[in-house]
Amino acid sequence: MEKLQKMISEKSVVIFSKNSCCMSHTIKTLFLDLGVNPTIYELDEINRGKEIEHALAQLGCSPTVPVVFIGGQLVGGANQVMSLHLNRSLIPMLKRVGALWL
Repeated sequence: MEKLQKMISEKSVVIFSKNSCCMSHTIKTLFLDLGVNPTIYELDEINRGKEIEHALAQLGCSPTVPVVFIGGQLVGGANQVMSLHLNRSLIPMLKRVGALWL
């Protein structure tokens, strides 16, 4: 859990993903299209990916990918991120943490 906290707090936008997950691809594409440069951890490719996935589950993330943290705070999965985007809350949130300048 300590390793997870360190990963989350080091960058303004962190996405935990799996290459095999279509919703992960959608969320990564959304952030990149907005001009955000998120830190992306592909849990099916990195060492200790299963351990990190277990820690995300302990935080209440279900499903465990994609999971987005903005400014060190858990935003949630694809449904939560898309809801924020559709109600025009995502961009102001990204600006507040310095992940987006325009």
